[in-house]
Amino acid sequence: MIQWTYENASRCPILSDVIVATDSNEIADVITGIGGKVCMTDPNIPTGSERVAAVAEQFPDMQVVINLQGDEPFIKPRMLEQLVAPWLKGENPEMTTLAYPLHKDKINDPGAVKVITDLQGNAIYFSRSPIPYPRTNEPAPVHHHMGLYAFRHDFLMRYKDMPQTSLEKAESLEQLRVLEHGHKIRVCLTESRTLEINTPEEHAAAQEFVYEA
Repeated sequence: MIQWTYENASRCPILSDVIVATDSNEIADVITGIGGKVCMTDPNIPTGSERVAAVAEQFPDMQVVINLQGDEPFIKPRMLEQLVAPWLKGENPEMTTLAYPLHKDKINDPGAVKVITDLQGNAIYFSRSPIPYPRTNEPAPVHHHMGLYAFRHDFLMRYKDMPQTSLEKAESLEQLRVLEHGHKIRVCLTESRTLEINTPEEHAAAQEFVYEA
């Protein structure tokens, strides 16, 4: 799974480097075995973005840093381009993330993180619960959040020093720390989904998942 994630990320032409940040010797052996780059990190680091920040500190010249987690073996290179599209357009957000249309059968699934945005495309809230509450028949502008992020390098260095927050802990969603501390996350949209693999059921579904590059 980690090999597929690494190889798909490496196919993205706009990335200048791809490094696997891990505290697992097993994962490190897999990646070095295929000629990839690895940086070993402290096993006590609590979140993925903080683990990425620990590596990014060693590369101060990088302007934008992507956190792509190893549960995304079906990530598409064009999705990574969509994730950093604001910077490619000359904008300079602190942070971006990616989302796609939410399927109705995922509305009540706590494993499917929902996101709603303001009119400028900045996240208002992320939740494992259904949001917003369907009080009327008005179609709700809600998307299915993908757990990958891009950070402006200087903001990532600030993020790693932000204390964890109550909503972050309650929902177990690290991106809520950013919102609670008063910062913005631009939500970039993609047209299709991937299949994250975090459970035995998702692993079984992955055997039949059709990947289109």
